[in-house]
Amino acid sequence: MLVPAETLLVFVPAALALNLTPGNDMLFCLGQGMRAGPRAGIAASLGIAVGGFIHVFAAALGLAALLAAHPGAFEAIRWAGVAYLVWLAVQALRAPGLALAPAGGRGHTPLRAFREAVLVNVLNPKVAVFILAFLPQFVDPARGSGFLQFLLLGTVFNVGGTLVNAAVGGFAGRIGGWLTGRAHLARAFQRLTGVIFLGLAARLAFERR
Repeated sequence: MLVPAETLLVFVPAALALNLTPGNDMLFCLGQGMRAGPRAGIAASLGIAVGGFIHVFAAALGLAALLAAHPGAFEAIRWAGVAYLVWLAVQALRAPGLALAPAGGRGHTPLRAFREAVLVNVLNPKVAVFILAFLPQFVDPARGSGFLQFLLLGTVFNVGGTLVNAAVGGFAGRIGGWLTGRAHLARAFQRLTGVIFLGLAARLAFERR
């Protein structure tokens, strides 16, 4: 099996927890849904998904080429991922809280919301950096094609995020009002995310390949 079940048992819950944490993509879909209705919110989630797949595919190509040319580069990527995940954990734990106001939703049609969402995601370098920090730790070169493993994990992560963002965009009016009155829950999600990042960093640092 290209990606073993025990790896998926760790990856899927971590990915779902990260997808459920309010962030820029979720707030973008929320903003589109509140401004232009449920269809625009769902279209924005699909645009975010397209942008995410572009990042995953580009990262998979780059990672596969690098590992083929320099097998020892995996260790460098692994420790860079550890450092970045620890930095993300510190940022999440120290942040005062998320701004829950809808962000970035200027589109008035589903098609425009879709186009804007693709651009917002593709032009966000933090998405590419995050993908390169999060996904490689679940890739095992000894199990076969790193490229295919990366694509599979990226697809799982992206599908989960799309379902969450589509729900947020589709029910934007109700969710927006609910989040506004419960900012403490967003802060709790941030802390949970910080703990998850620290756990992933520890796993990446001490796991032997």
